[in-house]
Amino acid sequence: MLTAGLVLAGLAALLHVYIFVMESLTWTSPRTRAVFGTTPEEADTTRLLAFNQGFYNLFLAIITSVGIGTVAIGHEVVGATLILAGAGSMTAAAVVLLVSAPDKARAALFQGVFPALAIALVLLGLRY
Repeated sequence: MLTAGLVLAGLAALLHVYIFVMESLTWTSPRTRAVFGTTPEEADTTRLLAFNQGFYNLFLAIITSVGIGTVAIGHEVVGATLILAGAGSMTAAAVVLLVSAPDKARAALFQGVFPALAIALVLLGLRY
């Protein structure tokens, strides 16, 4: 179970790195605007907000990745704590998106399924 949880946590981290790239590096590009449904004007107006938000996603990915690495070197409790902090925040953000913008349910599920499953599997796989 723990290995499956680590894989899902890794996938969640990779997804959040991709979100970082879109929000912080390519926010005003036509492809990214299509993903988020923004006009060129909206993208330009919200560029700095998206830039900052992208770094939140990157930091969550880093926390989760460090947790995976920490578990891999044998420090399960510390690593799991980091994974739960990163993946828990990812899952909470997905819930906030779902509740605040039900029309974005698909994006919320896409953003939240990997970390939510990772949390469950990591908790089930821990050996105390």
